[in-house]
Amino acid sequence: MRPDAKGCGCHAGRTEAVLPAQARDATGTASSGLRAGIAALLRPIPAGFCDIGAARSAYAADLDSPRRRVRLGAFQIGATAVTNRLFAQFIAESGYVTTAERTGWSFVFHLFLPDAKAHPRHPPALPWWRLVDGADWAHPEGPGSHLTGRMDHPVVHVSWHDAAAFARFTGTRLPSEAEWEYAARGGLKHRKFPWGDQMIPDGQHRHNTWQGAFPMENTAEDGHAGTAPAQSYAANAYGLYNMTGNVWEWVADWFGPLPAPQMPPLANPKGPDSGPGRVMRGGSHLCHASYCARYFVHSRSHNTPDSTTGHIGFRIAAG
Repeated sequence: MRPDAKGCGCHAGRTEAVLPAQARDATGTASSGLRAGIAALLRPIPAGFCDIGAARSAYAADLDSPRRRVRLGAFQIGATAVTNRLFAQFIAESGYVTTAERTGWSFVFHLFLPDAKAHPRHPPALPWWRLVDGADWAHPEGPGSHLTGRMDHPVVHVSWHDAAAFARFTGTRLPSEAEWEYAARGGLKHRKFPWGDQMIPDGQHRHNTWQGAFPMENTAEDGHAGTAPAQSYAANAYGLYNMTGNVWEWVADWFGPLPAPQMPPLANPKGPDSGPGRVMRGGSHLCHASYCARYFVHSRSHNTPDSTTGHIGFRIAAG
């Protein structure tokens, strides 16, 4: 667990030696049915300019300020995060085994466990994250839990390696960080959220975050105490759902400073060649103003690519 993560991210503490590259690859080819599902998920994003980042960082370590103007070519991105239904189809067709399944555990938020005391292991100073043996994408709270009623929710307990394997198998890719933010903004300039600057416009919740006193009480005023269905709330102007809140989303880039401001604007920027972790965007249902206010379109965090938790998923891109 990175000490600056403020509860939003959770380092699973695995090593690359556990997961050699060849073990992470799915085998075979995606069926026509799976490819059709992927095609139906993708939405076109027009080429254009975007000011990425924030005018001022809330967390200096996030390196998300000042704003930088970039130019993006046209691409496609998922209207939603990849759901349990799509991920289950990928697993069935490819035989892929996820990071959490290989290592036998993942991190689960304490309030989702029937008895958190039965799982005493947790990262230093972060007792709300419990290491649960047998927790994985298909068993989000560990043995005995299941996906009934959650097939349309975002898949969680997936590492960056798992997300990349899904993308390879389906002929897609993870979006770059700049593409993700450009798409999340939905054509709006210098706004905090995909819909504007007010978090709860006219008293209406527009995304899934924490209400109440973190980490002990979530009043679920937005309708959800855990993950929400991937197609919840209103879409942004590009037809994309839950670009903030719900689950953190892995993107392609390694974490590092955003590209320096320059003229003419940098075209299709990519992240550094290496870094302390892969970037995650958008915040999650555990973000709260009192502890982790990372639920804005410019918010960024990072984790090692082998990390898995109950609030990290991913979205795919193409083109």
